[in-house]
Amino acid sequence: MRIVIPDDYQDCVRHLDCFGKLAGHEVVVFNDSTSSINELAARFAGAQALVLIRERTRITAELLDKLPELRLISQTAKVSGHIDLAACTARGIVVTEGAGDPSSTAELTWALIMASRRHLVLEVNRLNGGQWQGHLGQQLRGQTLGVLSYGRIGKLVAGYGRAFGMKVWVWGRSASIARAQADGFDVAPTRERFFAESDVLTLHVRLNADTAGMVTAADLARMKTSALFVNTSRTELVAPGALLQALDTGRPGYAAIDVYETEPVLNAGHPLLNRANVLCTPHIGYVEHDNYELYLGTAFDNLLAFAAGQPANLANPDVLAR
Repeated sequence: MRIVIPDDYQDCVRHLDCFGKLAGHEVVVFNDSTSSINELAARFAGAQALVLIRERTRITAELLDKLPELRLISQTAKVSGHIDLAACTARGIVVTEGAGDPSSTAELTWALIMASRRHLVLEVNRLNGGQWQGHLGQQLRGQTLGVLSYGRIGKLVAGYGRAFGMKVWVWGRSASIARAQADGFDVAPTRERFFAESDVLTLHVRLNADTAGMVTAADLARMKTSALFVNTSRTELVAPGALLQALDTGRPGYAAIDVYETEPVLNAGHPLLNRANVLCTPHIGYVEHDNYELYLGTAFDNLLAFAAGQPANLANPDVLAR
């Protein structure tokens, strides 16, 4: 098969152990990103299969119309709104999906919390510039950690907070709250108090039509001037413009962000960058070696199963009727 893998930013896919699974196939890897339909059509020309790294490339009906030979899209992790599943099914294109390990994103979340509370980047830069101590950090023990909500990643982050001696409480939907209570975590009595009294508030919610914009400007305005807001999930979970407005008014006083409305961010003029009270990373929550071996290895397994006439892990099982 001719297989195309777009958006391999670090040129790492070819060096993974799991890449050997594709031996005998023609594989083309692109290390940059484009949103142009015509450029994508040119890159994907002649491909029978695409392997997509998360949501970096949008697959629309317009693009599919330009790819008559495409038969399979093997998605790393779960399919979300970036793939038009109905359009794929209508054209007889199988879409498969896998699963990732929540540990990598949970660990980055905790790294951001610790680095932000102790101003690590600012202090490292000062030392490299010939300066000594410049900021007073804030220890985590005794602080209140708010986790929204208690899914696979939120559960791990809540456990880290407990291990560091933080008071941990949770907010979310009823099922999330029930899971947290079963594990011995407190639940905030109200949404208002959850935002107002958390010293660190970290967001772990799956993006969909119901959760888009769920964190409002009013929510953020309730936070302490000393509080830290952390988002390693999706930027669209926060109402448009709300975080920038909140940071400008000083509630919350700090933010740590790994996700952006348009990615990759290649412009240092992005409004969240170069703020002393904001720590930004380039969406690396899931970008970790072991997780990539799992993500890509599963995607390649799904591709090989399809090539063998035994498609598995279908996101659009109705396609088989075609």
